[in-house]
Amino acid sequence: MKHKLFREQQLNCDIETAWKFFSSADNLSEITPEDMDFVVLTKLEDDTIYEGMLIDYYVSPLFGVKMKWQTQIIHVDFQKSFIDFQQKGPYQLWQHHHEFIENENGVLMKDTVDYELPFGFLGEIAHSLFVKKKLEHIFNYRFKILEERF
Repeated sequence: MKHKLFREQQLNCDIETAWKFFSSADNLSEITPEDMDFVVLTKLEDDTIYEGMLIDYYVSPLFGVKMKWQTQIIHVDFQKSFIDFQQKGPYQLWQHHHEFIENENGVLMKDTVDYELPFGFLGEIAHSLFVKKKLEHIFNYRFKILEERF
């Protein structure tokens, strides 16, 4: 079963600052809780995001089990939006749409994540027992860090 997570947050910065921060994979570990042991493996000489870009990570989503995760940037609309799509990792489906909308207070950032767990019925049980809560924890942590930063 497909699930959707939606969040939005007002950032008190200009669009250039928001875009530069969020389109850099190197900043992901800063906004990910430490208990996820999130490590960006891909060494990017140029932080410019582009369609087709592959980014490899290590992540420990549950019980300290380390997993490889690979996402591909499948869409970029400069300083407006981008989409990362899981190529390899813990989900059956993971597509994260990042949107940035300039306004009088800075930038409204919207995150829409469409995701599905593997293992059918067992995946749904895992979702209701702990995966949904874990994702909420990650995005709540992210919100807090971004409030402090921006």
